[in-house]
Amino acid sequence: EVQLVESGGGSVQSGGSLRLSCAASGYTGSTYCMGWFRQAPGKEREGVAFIDSRDLATYGESVKGRFAISQVNDKYTLNLQMNSLKPADTAMYYCALAPGYICSPAPRPNSVFRYWGQGIQVTVSS
Repeated sequence: EVQLVESGGGSVQSGGSLRLSCAASGYTGSTYCMGWFRQAPGKEREGVAFIDSRDLATYGESVKGRFAISQVNDKYTLNLQMNSLKPADTAMYYCALAPGYICSPAPRPNSVFRYWGQGIQVTVSS
């Protein structure tokens, strides 16, 4: 069984930084796209940042230049460094994995992300 466990998050003032991590267990495939979505109350789920088995990253327009996604060690573990945070970044952040897919062409539809974490809250105050 594939499980995604998120950590990090929390509350920060505008302009601050946070880092999210996601560790996937139970997946051994060589091809994947993995990354983060977010959803604020009353809004649709939005793709934030993704990285795939080729180590190529893609970003949502609203976070380009501020967020950086990376894989660590044996892969299947992600870090999302979030800098210059804004109140508009406040949301529940979800880690997700699309087995058998690379991340391009982006954006991949939500339906290919078969595995999801429980979500972690990020709150940015002004």
